[in-house]
Amino acid sequence: MTVIEISSLDDPRLVDYSHLTDVALKKSGGGLYIAESLLVLERAIAAGHRPRSVLALGTSVDEAVAATSGFDIPIFSGPADLLEELTGYLLHRGLIAAMHRPELPAAIDLLTAATRVVILENVVDPTNVGAIFRSVAAIGADAVLVTPSCSDPFYRRAIRVSMGTVLQVPWTRVGDWASIRGLLTASGFHLAALALSADAVDLKTFAATAPERVALVLGTEGDGLTREAIEAADTVVTIPMAHGIDSLNVAATAAVAMYALV
Repeated sequence: MTVIEISSLDDPRLVDYSHLTDVALKKSGGGLYIAESLLVLERAIAAGHRPRSVLALGTSVDEAVAATSGFDIPIFSGPADLLEELTGYLLHRGLIAAMHRPELPAAIDLLTAATRVVILENVVDPTNVGAIFRSVAAIGADAVLVTPSCSDPFYRRAIRVSMGTVLQVPWTRVGDWASIRGLLTASGFHLAALALSADAVDLKTFAATAPERVALVLGTEGDGLTREAIEAADTVVTIPMAHGIDSLNVAATAAVAMYALV
């Protein structure tokens, strides 16, 4: 790697850090995402992801050098006010890195050795996506599948909230419910939908005799699961509530349900 001290923002390689949205980054450089902090950078590299460059402040330069020792990439550094002008915010985490997006694995490959899988249907808030990944990673999910309208787990906020666990838990995108149902059936999974329903089974009851392989599906904020998801499920499962409350935040639901099943 090469450490480059910058005194201006003229270097075209700095464009990756220049106020680009997640969508713009996804379309840039063959597909990029931003890793914020040394921890997230290290987790990304450990997962096999390749850095394109690093932007580091002060003492974080040495950490960036150590973390990327196996890569021939530029490490940019400079005055805090100049880096803030470039990114639009103070680098209080010390460093950020532009990372190449990896090719997503085939869903069937993720299911081969898995026993507990989480499916996110149309969860649109990156904060919730990140919180779900952090919870289910810690508790023991083997993989996460996300539907086409679900927020991108590689979006900056999702990665930040997840503490980089979106880079550790295998995940991929899946198609419509016909294809998801076929995939789960072929892999021997029981699909449990977390939803409010008159015929729903209490989570504790379901967990007591849960099948060997279970895929939990959670729906979007507010509306919950679609009719197609519920119809595709083998069992509808609910978490009993007190004080007249009818549901939890989707990230809390994911944590409670996964804990009950692991």
